Amino acid sequence: MAAQHDLTQRMIPFLDRHLVFPLLEFLELKEMYATDDLVKAKYDLFCQSNMVDFVAELYKRLHNTEKTPEDLLEKKDKVLVQLEDLRDQVQELMTVLEKPEVIAALRDDKIQNLEYLKENYQITQEKIEILYDFGQFQYNCGDYGGAADMLYHYRVLSTDNDRVLYASWGRMASEILTGNWDAALEEMQKLKETIDQKHFTSALQQLQQRSWLIHWSLFIFFNHPKGRDAIVDMFLLPQYINTIQTSCPWILRYLATAVITNKRRKNQMKEVVKVIEQESYEYRDPITEFIEALFIRFDFDDAQKKLKECKDVLSNDFFLSSRQDEFTECARQYISETYCRIHQKINIKDMSQTLNLNQEEGEKWIVNLIRDTRVDAKIDFEKNTVIMNTPVTSVYQQVIERTKGLSFRSQVLASTIKRREAQQAANEAAAAL
Repeated sequence: MAAQHDLTQRMIPFLDRHLVFPLLEFLELKEMYATDDLVKAKYDLFCQSNMVDFVAELYKRLHNTEKTPEDLLEKKDKVLVQLEDLRDQVQELMTVLEKPEVIAALRDDKIQNLEYLKENYQITQEKIEILYDFGQFQYNCGDYGGAADMLYHYRVLSTDNDRVLYASWGRMASEILTGNWDAALEEMQKLKETIDQKHFTSALQQLQQRSWLIHWSLFIFFNHPKGRDAIVDMFLLPQYINTIQTSCPWILRYLATAVITNKRRKNQMKEVVKVIEQESYEYRDPITEFIEALFIRFDFDDAQKKLKECKDVLSNDFFLSSRQDEFTECARQYISETYCRIHQKINIKDMSQTLNLNQEEGEKWIVNLIRDTRVDAKIDFEKNTVIMNTPVTSVYQQVIERTKGLSFRSQVLASTIKRREAQQAANEAAAAL
């Protein structure tokens, strides 16, 4: 079952090879696939990279030998020579850029900066390209910290918008791979703004960029302290929900988990349920099926069954394995609250079975639930039941609540339209110049 619900093969086309590696390491640790197959996958992934020593170790494991192939030894020598050459060229450039008078003279205007550097230090756009080349080379060698620094300097100085975008992707990946989550989140937000505002030659290109961003952002969202809020805020935006539905519906697993385990985002569960229901023909797993059973069909027996299956899925998912206990706890609370809303009289024994708890644990759970959520209910321990006092919401109050929701959505749409119009006007003005 673990391999059946593994999403690694679906994700690989949307990830950089260096970001795929942690997923393969996790699969090997979980013994989900044959070790030799995973070692070969790693070898195939990096055999064209500059990580020659690492590739050599994989080769030895794969062929059960202690001898390094001659072609890898030759490649290592070439890589070292090229690395030294690029480092010398960059050092010459950085010596100029780090001068106090140069730092003081540089402004936000990139064209003005280039004119200043060319006039005073004979540094042209072509020379600045060495920062990109060296950053890319370092990244390909596995020196992610060095790559992040070079790509940062390149992005500050370069006027080549396409390469600046590539540098942003490289810097985001570098920050992810070094575990610098604050910087990675900042890079992700900058990339999101660029992708949303950039004028692409086709809608397909923008869709592709958003699809990549969704997958790369998972590393950040499930490691950064503010990640669970950020994933809900981003993935539920109309353009990103559309991307998920169009090209990667399996991402609903992560959105659903984020909402279930985030008590502050309970009010957004309805949106998630709606999307999962729409995409159920395209993608299903125990987590989305749990939501269907509980919130669409109100089938508590099936929800109980799916919750058991969710544990296996979560424990074998690279991004979610650390969330297993938290997910179970929050899912039980959703079951309890939903069960209480549609029943006036609840048998504690039956409720405990629904929650996969014994009767003693179930009693404690229900008492804590009533205390923490301040549900209007009374427990009759003699009859072993809970009596719910469900308030009746008037039709007028329901209309008012729905109107509030519509008003908020209208404001968001109006704000989005204004931003797009402003960006279009700026693009047209730039084209006219």
